[in-house]
Amino acid sequence: MPTYNKLVRDRIPEIIANNGKTCTTRILDEAAYHEELRLKLSEELREYMEAEDNKSALEELADILELLHALSSVHGFNAAQLETIRAEKSAQRGGFNERIYLEAVQEA
Repeated sequence: MPTYNKLVRDRIPEIIANNGKTCTTRILDEAAYHEELRLKLSEELREYMEAEDNKSALEELADILELLHALSSVHGFNAAQLETIRAEKSAQRGGFNERIYLEAVQEA
């Protein structure tokens, strides 16, 4: 029997049961949930970095976005508030679309 010991999406136990298997789960307290979200974000980022094609990369980015929504909630915010802050920062400082790579800054 494989052991996973990791945070999974809400419907994973249902999917496992629908495949005729059983699993053992538990509900995390707030502190453990926050820590596991961070670990899961690291896992998904690693998977994104290892993606070998655009479709796989997009799948991993969707997982990262789902985790960002959950982490926003842990910090007392929602996805709309996260998007508002992202848009404000983009308006003030720009996005990353122009591919600008800063090499050095000289003092005046």
